[in-house]
Amino acid sequence: MEIKIQTIHFEATEKLQDYIQKKVGKLEKFDNEIRKVEVSLKVVKPETAMNKEATLSVALAGSTLFANKVADTFEEAIDNCCETLTRQLTKHKEKHQNR
Repeated sequence: MEIKIQTIHFEATEKLQDYIQKKVGKLEKFDNEIRKVEVSLKVVKPETAMNKEATLSVALAGSTLFANKVADTFEEAIDNCCETLTRQLTKHKEKHQNR
């Protein structure tokens, strides 16, 4: 599984990149058909609360799953996106097993 991290309007620290790799890497246990995960991080309106936006796009065989969350920190936004994608991956896998 390939993980691509893109940052907009700032430079991600090594610690943040490691955190993303660790959290996003756990998605693979829900569906082993994940080919690529694109992570986009953006600071929206600096100097305000809830200004960190994370977008995750998961490329599977034949479809793409998507999550977009805004939070106080990038870690919290990534956690929220991963929770959403976990539910989506579980539902996607169940749907394809019933065929």
